[in-house]
Amino acid sequence: MAVTIVTGQSHDRVLGPFDPSNRKPSPQKGAGVTTDLEKRRAIEQHWSASEAGDVELEHRLYAEDAILDYPQSGERFVGRSTIAEQRSGNPAQRHFRLRRVLGTGSVWVSECVITYDGAPSISVSIMEFGDGLVAHETQYFADPFEAPAARARLAQRLDPRS
Repeated sequence: MAVTIVTGQSHDRVLGPFDPSNRKPSPQKGAGVTTDLEKRRAIEQHWSASEAGDVELEHRLYAEDAILDYPQSGERFVGRSTIAEQRSGNPAQRHFRLRRVLGTGSVWVSECVITYDGAPSISVSIMEFGDGLVAHETQYFADPFEAPAARARLAQRLDPRS
């Protein structure tokens, strides 16, 4: 299943593996992606693999010793295999819809809606690359909430699930 990429740019779409030649990068240090285009493709592929339930492909962009932080729950996961294990152990039925990817150089931000057992949660992921792979990711989650009536006349309505 493909993840929908919504960024307002016509060239943004789910792409194949990290580079146009479709090579599989080695998880070894320094064997990852280097250009901004490769990083964008790797991140888009990560979210697409998350949706498809492909744990190996989902975690290919992480360094062996990567760190994943969830500040809201106070958790830190160290190592690609630990990150993959904690995600694959989630009992909820999950779906991922990528809203946009922004970044350049070593810092990239993804905004996505992750649906857990039908309930949407908005997520912001900050990925920091080093040696061509994600060395550190910080992920924030926020549940949708009802806007105050006092702002209704000022705001345009967004669907928090889209």
